[in-house]
Amino acid sequence: MKTRHLTTLKNGLRVITDEIPHVHTVAAGVYCGVGTRHEDMAENGVAHMVEHMLFKGTKSFNALQLAEAVENLGGSTNAFTGRETTGYYIHLMKEDLGAALNILSEQIQLSTMLPEEIERERGVIIQEIGMYADSPDEHIFDIHQEAAYANQTLGAPILGTPDIIQNMSRESLVGYVERLYTPNNMVVSVAGNAKHKDVVEMVEKLFVHLPESKDAPYAKANYTGGECRAHKDGEQAHIIVGFQSMSQYSEENFPVKVLSQILGGGMSSRLFQEIREKRGLVYSIYSYNMMFHDDGHFGIYAGTDPKSLPELLPVLCDELGKVQLTISDEELKRAKARLRASMLKGEESVLRRNNAQASFLLTYNEVLEIEDRMKLLDAVTADDVLRAARKIFSSKVTLSGHGPLDHLERYDDFTARMAA
Repeated sequence: MKTRHLTTLKNGLRVITDEIPHVHTVAAGVYCGVGTRHEDMAENGVAHMVEHMLFKGTKSFNALQLAEAVENLGGSTNAFTGRETTGYYIHLMKEDLGAALNILSEQIQLSTMLPEEIERERGVIIQEIGMYADSPDEHIFDIHQEAAYANQTLGAPILGTPDIIQNMSRESLVGYVERLYTPNNMVVSVAGNAKHKDVVEMVEKLFVHLPESKDAPYAKANYTGGECRAHKDGEQAHIIVGFQSMSQYSEENFPVKVLSQILGGGMSSRLFQEIREKRGLVYSIYSYNMMFHDDGHFGIYAGTDPKSLPELLPVLCDELGKVQLTISDEELKRAKARLRASMLKGEESVLRRNNAQASFLLTYNEVLEIEDRMKLLDAVTADDVLRAARKIFSSKVTLSGHGPLDHLERYDDFTARMAA
């Protein structure tokens, strides 16, 4: 039986639901297809600061009342800001769905952004920036993104910089919402024990103060590659080696997912076995792949003793070469099993199902059902993975380091090693 339904309202706002009648809860959210990438460089961090400010009071609730309105019902609320998506969501009991949608509609449409709240939140965000800067295993990802996509908002830090946040005006915050939080850029998503008809009726009554629909332009991605070295004292060196990958719309997405699993997706992966288990060169090592509208980035992260760097990078380079030559049937089968299990586990979470359907709709204007995703995964061959690996690892290298880096080899030496 079909559980997912989609309705587009007259103003262009899309309402999608996934009815799961056997559960006791619902997850409701408003997801916007805009983020850091849609900022002006001079206002870097405005998308994230807006996310914070929408929890700081509306025409009907002050900040405390917003929190109490959810928690008094036993629910939880949160939000996230990404490079191309921002989301606000609430998870609570099925009978309280109306309250959740009312709160979300207030946050999105009727946020007051009081000057005193903005001043208070500046300090909070600047502390958040400082916390990430003091966490090298997290900060490394920001500086790596900046190196991979230099001088563009796709590479800018999501949190912004202290100087920009300190001077962010109320007009910038309000203007960002009015310009980009428009019906055609948004999805109201509900998953759990709720009827589609009821959800649509509530959304039609509540979301009546949205601005007129407008496009959300962004600059074309320009993968630059290069290097960034943040020399800091410490016991560990944190390294990322990255490459240009495929966009969200590439037919090679599933081969790339399988490649990441084989190379660095778990304790049985090649990198973990060769570099940690056999050689003891790292505590942590894994690969990841990020997809954007018009580009992608594949990275390998390693946390290591600085003295291990001279041995680590040559071994890593060798493994990147080997994975372009052969993929065993056993590796392919294991990688697919892990990915299949991850997708199915996600189906057991109301919140993950809600986030996923909204993300699919914002990206592809349709939802790829679990059965269709399984077919795409099952169809991946070893040759598909090898082709993806050769394409990715022939692109320009991005090399980033954070920590004691005296033993990190020169960028030109590493790129020459990769080319060989």
